[in-house]
Amino acid sequence: MEKKETILLDARLSAVIDKHAFDAELCNGHHVVAFFRGKSREANSALTGSLVQVELSPFDMSKGWIVSAGDKR
Repeated sequence: MEKKETILLDARLSAVIDKHAFDAELCNGHHVVAFFRGKSREANSALTGSLVQVELSPFDMSKGWIVSAGDKR
């Protein structure tokens, strides 16, 4: 397995944990802690209920990075 391999999944932000951390419910029902990366922290104003894409490492699937934030549906 390459070091750069990641898993990309759709999720819905279900709760705010911290200023930059969210509880995200994946499409399969599991919950992970999702973070915004670097400069996207200031640019994004994601709310609970927003649809996002989360990038997970196959080595630690309890935490992930929010890659793109979508609309609230």
